[in-house]
Parts: sequence; C-alpha cells; structure tokens
Amino acid sequence: MAVFLGKNGSGKTTFFDVFGFLHDCLNSNVKAALARRGGFKEVVSREQKGDIEFMIKFRPALEEPLITYEVFIGLDDMGKAVVKKEILRFRRGQKGSPWKVLDFSYGEGIAAEGKLNSYEDVNLATRRRQKLDSPDILAIKGLGQFKEFEAVSTFRRLIEDWYVADFRIDAARERQEAEYSEQLSRTGDNLSAVTKYIYDNYPEIFQTIIEKMQKRVPGVEQVEAQETQDGYIVLRFQDGKFKNPFSSKFVSDGTIKMFTYLVLLHDPAQHALLCVEEPENQLYPELLEELAEEFRSYADEGGQVFVSTHSPDFLNAVELEEIYYFEKQDGYTTIYKASDNELAKSLYDAGDLPGALWKQGLLTGGIE
Repeated sequence: MAVFLGKNGSGKTTFFDVFGFLHDCLNSNVKAALARRGGFKEVVSREQKGDIEFMIKFRPALEEPLITYEVFIGLDDMGKAVVKKEILRFRRGQKGSPWKVLDFSYGEGIAAEGKLNSYEDVNLATRRRQKLDSPDILAIKGLGQFKEFEAVSTFRRLIEDWYVADFRIDAARERQEAEYSEQLSRTGDNLSAVTKYIYDNYPEIFQTIIEKMQKRVPGVEQVEAQETQDGYIVLRFQDGKFKNPFSSKFVSDGTIKMFTYLVLLHDPAQHALLCVEEPENQLYPELLEELAEEFRSYADEGGQVFVSTHSPDFLNAVELEEIYYFEKQDGYTTIYKASDNELAKSLYDAGDLPGALWKQGLLTGGIE
C-alpha cells in the first residue's frame, strides 16, 4: 500500500497514468495508447524532443534474480509512433553478468527461444533473430515464447491488470442492462450487474459487504440487485425503518460511493495493481479510517494499492512508511518517501499524526 500526497498540479494524476499508459501499450499497442492521450507530443515531457523512456526493475519473487526492462518509445522518420528499443535482461546469480533475454528495435531483434519456464532454461536457451507484425507492438506481448516464461508473464500481468478507478456516482446509480459482468468497470457503470454476480456466485463475500455497509451507513440493512421485466438490473437499498427498499437514485452519493468501494475491494478476482484517486470525495470523514483499513487489507492479501489523497482524516489512518509526497520545481516532479523526512519522522515517532504533519506543511507544503 502506498499513499501519495501533493498540491494540485504537482503530478499525481500524471504519475498514475504512467502505469495506465504501459497498461494500454500492452493491451493494444503503442500507437493506440498515445492516441488515447492526444498523441506523442501530449505525452512526452513538455519542450523535450527525445523519446519516452521507461526503466523498470522487478523480481517475480524475493529469491529470484533482479530483472530489468527498458523501453524507448518515439517517432520514426515518417512521424509514426514506434518502439525504438526494447530490452529485457536479468542478472545470473549475485555476481553474474546481465543476460539479455530480449533486444529489439523497430519491431526486429534477437530473443531467447525454446523452453522458457525457468531461469535455468533461459541460461540454456538460444537466441534467434525475429520480427514482429508491427513496430508499435511490445515484444514482451508479441512474441509467443514469453507467454510461457513465468518471469515475463508475471510482469506483463502486473501491468495489464492495472486498475485505475474513475467512479462516477451518476453512472453507478443508473439502471443497467442485464448483462454478465464479473468485475467493476473503471467508472462503476456496471455496479448493479457486478453486485448481482457476487450475490449469485459468492454469497459469503456478499454477506461480508452487507455487514460492513450496515456498520458504516446508518439504516442500510440490505442491498439488492433486481432484474426488471424489461431486461434491466436496478440496485435497491433497504432501510430498516421502511417496508419497501429505495432505488439507488434516491440514495446519497456517499452511500453509493462506499458500497462501490466495498464491491471493488471484495472482488473475488483481485487486481494486481489498484489505483484510487481521492477516495474521500462524498464520504463522511469518520468513514475514511475504515476505508483506509480496507485498502490495507487488500494489499495484505496480495494486491498492490496506490491511493492519492488530500484528506488529513484519511492520512491519520495511514502509517508514515506508506506515505510518499510530490514536490514540483521548474515543471518537473520529484517523489519523496515521507519516512525519509527526518523532521516528519521525529514528530511522527513522538506521537503526531500524518494528517497533522500534512496540514502543517511538512509533507509537500500542506493542502490547497
């Protein structure tokens, strides 16, 4: 779990979209990912003429070698978006030299082939020159052998399964066509269908969600996803004081928001990477501590959670080790770990809460 702080315009949304961009590159191609964001000039750093560069270091497991993945995305002589260079390598042992599993440029290059189920297999594998269908496709996706190489497939799934929540209360309220949905969309516009799926297939999980709603939202006794005769699914909330349930259109924004978060965080198929921006919107401050605990539980169970916030109440339920803050100078942003701030660390150890440190301006200058 990581919680990110920063003034408005400091780069939090851009930082989250770094992962969104890689997600789109893998799920489609580089050209489509750039087009979704207005083209190459809108994605590359302002006033810069070079390529968009990524270097990612990761380990599939603690005991396994460090893997480095590099990708350079730019424009060719015709002005078309291409992968100019893509390299994947890992270090053999503690002192071994890096071994390139992949080295591609403009859709062509060398890659290890053969049985790639383990590192030992890669050490014995041969490398052969290959060509992709298009220079705007990432080789870790386009080459079939990497689907079976556990280290690469784990990394690819991590990025492909990046979920950035963009909940829209009005979309979640609307009745929805009775279509099959297992996971929430980014906007939550299929909330009714996912609620029905969990109710039908995971009754114990659904009961847990209801019990938490009962504790956090006064009066809510039950939530139903009812299919109408004309082929729609409607969410209805049962208030214990009334005989008949209310349609979701008559329920408060905060109630819908809390229920949506609980459905997301109790998804039977957990996302590898989950990102939520400013979850405090529409929620009563006293609910934020419990929501922070829900995010932490999600992370403890194996998911990775990124949250951005401006709320001192939310921060007061977060450990200093979990907090990072943004500082922007001359158009560029640097991210700092809060626990590396000696003054903030000493005050925190003395009993000050993170929300108070944030309000005092000790973590990226306070709130706007």
